[in-house]
Amino acid sequence: MDGIVIIGAGECGTRAAFALREAGYSGAVTLVGAEPHLPYERPPLSKPMNGAVEMKLICAKEALEAAAINYLQGSSASKLDADAGTVTLSDGRVLSYEKLLLATGARPRRLACPGAERALEFRTHAQAEAIFARVGAAQAVAIIGGGLIGMEVASVLREKDVDVSVIEAAQKPLGRAVPQRFADRLHARHVAEGVHFHLDRGVVAIDNDGVILADGSTVPADLVVSAIGVLPEIDLAEAAGLATGDGILTDTFLRTSAPEIFAAGDCAAVAQPGGGHARFESWRNARTQAGTAARNMAGAAEVFNAIPWFWSDQYDLGLQVVGLPQPWHQSVVRSIGDGELEFYLDDGRLVAAAGLGIGNSVAKDIKLSEMLIAAGVRPGSEALADPDMNLKALLKSTRAA
Repeated sequence: MDGIVIIGAGECGTRAAFALREAGYSGAVTLVGAEPHLPYERPPLSKPMNGAVEMKLICAKEALEAAAINYLQGSSASKLDADAGTVTLSDGRVLSYEKLLLATGARPRRLACPGAERALEFRTHAQAEAIFARVGAAQAVAIIGGGLIGMEVASVLREKDVDVSVIEAAQKPLGRAVPQRFADRLHARHVAEGVHFHLDRGVVAIDNDGVILADGSTVPADLVVSAIGVLPEIDLAEAAGLATGDGILTDTFLRTSAPEIFAAGDCAAVAQPGGGHARFESWRNARTQAGTAARNMAGAAEVFNAIPWFWSDQYDLGLQVVGLPQPWHQSVVRSIGDGELEFYLDDGRLVAAAGLGIGNSVAKDIKLSEMLIAAGVRPGSEALADPDMNLKALLKSTRAA
């Protein structure tokens, strides 16, 4: 046996490797990564510094060596044999494992129209470099997809005074991830910054002139970026006969249908208390699931029940969302200086919160909201709406009670 093998050297896989050592696991740990780099974080890719795409390393080579983590970079898994307990790599090597973690992440959803190959995708460091290297020579950029990544890239390009158009098939941008109140505010800010929006429009082709829409119009562009979402990377698991759906299906311990194989991060769809499975695409989810999976592979029996959280920076605005806001939740709004908080109650219990403000101004309140959600409080809408009601004091009184 070769101890524990981890497929995927992104945020989740790399953190899991180190978490195994922190949990006291002393066997062999092998980390397999497809990219020819040390593991790096993805959020900085959409925020270049001084014109250069940042590669913010998760760890140094020396840290991997000190933790006795065997990092196989530039390798990918081509076959998984769950019965034999082996993984075949792209270079022909075969690794046997005692336990396996699939942290294969997600891949960009592909456009399916004539000329789709002209659009650049945004997922890896190399793809981000390719996009921003061409921005200087571009007179107009069209971004297909008005989700978080597309809107973040649009804000960066407008700050470089690049002409930007966002094409979105839905009637509004940011509709699938961001609470409507803040989606509308971010949309308005982009319009004020000069971004051109083409909403409720499908794409039928991309040619030398730009992007041709379903209504026959053309959005002029000499650079096209595709940001229409991602798909969980499940091919390896599916071919091996593991249970899959919108992700690799796991129980609450992040164990797949094969008991010695775990899955975590963007590729994992985790069993939920109320039934079904849920998959969360966020930086922190990758980190927290990494820790849970590692400890369970090392012998623990820890249920994954972290509260979802994500953030997005657009222009000078910072958005943070904790929990899962739903249309049927009672909404309570609180003004905080130049920003706003919105709390979401389900039968009186606080279940989610979101905030939008300058820079990192909402971070403290969102963190306190997360702690209140975890405590299962029923704070009352009047208290939440009152800006003079300190959330920290509310948390203390809840804990005292």
